[in-house]
Amino acid sequence: MPYWGSFSPYVSVAKKRAKAEKKLKALRKKNANLKPVFIEGTTITKTWWGKSWNINLESYADYSNRIGRGRSYVRNNAVLDLQIKSGIIESLVQGTRNTPYKVKIKIKALKKDTWKNIKKACQGEFDSLQELFEGKFPKSLSEIFTNKKSGLFPSPQEISFDCSCPDWADMCKHVAATLYGIGARLDLKPELFFELRDVKMKDLVTGVLKKKADDLLQKAKKKASRIINDTNISEIFGIDIESESTPRKKLKKKNPLKTSGKTVKKTQTKKKVKISNQKRQRTVKSRSRAATGVV
Repeated sequence: MPYWGSFSPYVSVAKKRAKAEKKLKALRKKNANLKPVFIEGTTITKTWWGKSWNINLESYADYSNRIGRGRSYVRNNAVLDLQIKSGIIESLVQGTRNTPYKVKIKIKALKKDTWKNIKKACQGEFDSLQELFEGKFPKSLSEIFTNKKSGLFPSPQEISFDCSCPDWADMCKHVAATLYGIGARLDLKPELFFELRDVKMKDLVTGVLKKKADDLLQKAKKKASRIINDTNISEIFGIDIESESTPRKKLKKKNPLKTSGKTVKKTQTKKKVKISNQKRQRTVKSRSRAATGVV
């Protein structure tokens, strides 16, 4: 480690990355649950949630001159582990020494009144969680989310941090790298933001879906009530009232000419059979008389 007033020797980006990668492999042999932050390209964040997280931090005077110290660290994949839980972030950041530094950041839960107002503002804006994940919402809603006084994102007064490094600065490079790492992680899992602030992401959508379900239920009740009323009228007055829900079957019309033709044909057939039977009886009687000699 360099003495006070001296400068650290220049180390190339490739060497820094190689050092971080080597250390990560060694740590994973002991702990397979490590969640490192990998940055591809020069852009740290790409989605609305990741960008908004970093912009929020950079917008405060308390952080604007300090957080930039962590950009090169996070770009060099120096954040070997980043664990985000409700109100707490813990990380391991590879620095100049061989052993990674331990960082712990605490963020206060979102105020209940703030969350209540935000849920109210979101009514009717989302049809699914996917829209919320992808940051697809109106600009007016985006402004509500990022409002410094009543938005979702934490202010410096709501954030406290600690690092195992000997740096005397209020915000060291390792803390700054961790904060940028959170933004990069939100690109992949925006739901972690809501877990961090101790609120439920699905509440912003569930309320909307519940309202739609209630509206449909009310319409169904009105229709059912109308059908019941029609049934009561039918019983009282002894008349049939057609219902939209049960359309009447169409009866097939009979052809009167076709029907009468069949009736005539049947009648004629019966007459022919009767005459034939009479002739047979007469023939039998005549033969019988001839045989007995009676004329």
